[in-house]
Amino acid sequence: MRHLNMRVTAQSTGLSADTQSAIRYYIFTMGSVRRHVHIDRDPDTVWKLVGALERQHEWFPLSGCRVEGKKRWITLPSGITFEEDIITHDHSLRRFQYRIVGNPGITAHLGTCDVLDDGRGGSTVVYSTDMEPEALALVIGGAAGEGLHKLKQLMEAGG
Repeated sequence: MRHLNMRVTAQSTGLSADTQSAIRYYIFTMGSVRRHVHIDRDPDTVWKLVGALERQHEWFPLSGCRVEGKKRWITLPSGITFEEDIITHDHSLRRFQYRIVGNPGITAHLGTCDVLDDGRGGSTVVYSTDMEPEALALVIGGAAGEGLHKLKQLMEAGG
C-alpha cells in the first residue's frame, strides 16, 4: 500500500484542526483494498446469492454465517467468530455494507460489496474494505479475491 506524503494546514484548506486531524488519521493509518470480478450472469441472479447475507460462507472463505436483524456473525475456518453490524442491505442498489464490531484489535472497519450491471447482460462484483489496522485490510482483500473467484465459478456453472 502506498502512503500519501502531504502536508495539510488550516491555511491551505480552510479546515478546522479537528477535521485535519481526522483526514491525516484516515490517510495515514487506514488500509483500503478493493477486488472485483466479472461474472457472465445477470446482476439480479448474482445478487440472489450475494444479497443473501446468511449465505456468504457459500462463496467467501468462511465456515458459517448467522444473521439476526441488523447483526451478523461470521465464523472463519479457524473457528474465530466476528460480530458485524449490517449498515446497508439495499436490494435496488444490489449493495451491502457492514462493520466489524466488538473486536478490540480492529479500531475501524467498513466493508462494501456491490453487484453492478455491466450493460451487456453480465455483472461486475466489487468487494472493498477500509480497515484499521492497515495490515488486516490486506487479509480481507486476499479473502475477498478468493471469494470472488469462487462466486464467479458458482454463478457461471449455473449456481
